[in-house]
This record gives sequence, structure tokens and C-alpha cells, in this order.
Amino acid sequence: MSALRSIAHLLWMALTVVPYTLAILLASLVGVRGAVRYRIAAAWLSLSVSGARVILGIQTRITGMENLPEGITSPAVLLVKHQSTFETFLMPAIMPHPLAYVFKKELLFIPFFGWSIGCLDMIHIDRSLRTQAFKKVVAQGKERLASGVWIIMFPEGTRTERGQKGVYETSGTRLAVQTGAPVIPIAVTSGKCWPRRAFLKTPGIVDVSIGKPIPSVGRHHKELMQEVETWIEAEMRRLDPEAYAP
Repeated sequence: MSALRSIAHLLWMALTVVPYTLAILLASLVGVRGAVRYRIAAAWLSLSVSGARVILGIQTRITGMENLPEGITSPAVLLVKHQSTFETFLMPAIMPHPLAYVFKKELLFIPFFGWSIGCLDMIHIDRSLRTQAFKKVVAQGKERLASGVWIIMFPEGTRTERGQKGVYETSGTRLAVQTGAPVIPIAVTSGKCWPRRAFLKTPGIVDVSIGKPIPSVGRHHKELMQEVETWIEAEMRRLDPEAYAP
């Protein structure tokens, strides 16, 4: 049954991504502003999350929305636990502000999905050029934050197995310190239902816990990231104790 559900959801995403991508490409060609193109993309992501709920039986339980900054131009850098593709779809669907992902440029070459994000005001980087890549993140990050767009990053860099912890890189907190934006740590237990690099998905509840803003002004980026890592990993153990049992 899980296999049939997984195939059905994959087909659902494959069929629905085409018209939304074409809409984004057309909007880009005729000069429609970035905010409108983002809303088209967010609509498809919401559709994918709804498809996961209906077809796969994956529910979401969100806590801590009150911790998000208020105000149209209030800045924020979201640092999110990364266990699967699910949270990349989910975050734009639930956040009250448009988001700018920082991602590796190789994703631009994925048919339809990559073409879509290439037309959005995201920040794509070449990971082999570390210094230049970070300068680009800071320069474009400042522009996005000033316009009310929140920056979202996965500090572990890649998806981790359920119950495991990757290496928390400091790019996100370095950006926060340089821009003065608060950091919002977010724990997500997506690995319970949508494992890393797994085709089969299972019904269940994905918990999303949004932590309180952590001020970045006057902080050292390494110390700040250590605080983010400590909160996220402790929250992951609280939300999904079975994954961390001895």
C-alpha cells in the first residue's frame, strides 16, 4: 500500500509541476514581479503538501508560530533541521513571509523544478567557491531581508538520517550577524514519514517546532550556531524520542 501511495504522490507532483512551471516561466518572460512568481511557486508547494496529506497520509503539527517576527519588513534568518525533501515544500506553504532559499546551483538543472526556482529571487551558490559564495549570500541576503523576504537555510547542508546529526555549518549565523537579523531555529521530524533518499513514504505526523528568535547583534557566529544547534537537537529528541533511543 505504501508503494502505491508513493507512486501516486510522485505522479501527482510530476503532473502538477508542469503547468505551474510554465506559469512561472511565462510570468518571468513578460516581466511579472518576483513576488507574484513566488506566490505561484508557493501555491504548487502547498498543493504538494496537500497531496502528501491526502495521498500519503502525512499530517503536519506546527507549534511556535507566535515566535515568528511580526511586521511586513521584519527580518529573519530561518535555520531548519533537514531530514527530507518534505520540509523544503512545507516551509513556503506555512510561512507568513516569502522565503529565499540558499541552495547549490546544481539544482537549477532539474527539469521543471530547477527551472522554476531559477526564475525566483532565491540565492544559488557554487559550493566550490566558498569565499565568493558567502559574499554572494551576504550581498543578496541583505537585499532580500530589506524587502521583507526571509532567508531560509539548512545548516547541516544536506539531509540527515532520522535520529542523526550532521555538521552544523555557520553560514546562516554569519549572515545573521552581518545583517543584524534574528535567527529562528526550527526542528522538523519529517524523517518519520518521508525518509532521506527513500522512495517509500509512510502515514504519520510530522512535527514542526518553531523556536523563539535568537538575537544576532553583538554575537559571534560560532557561538550563535552552537546555541541554534543545541536547541534544534534537544527539540528533535523531545519531538521524536524513539529515533534517539539507545
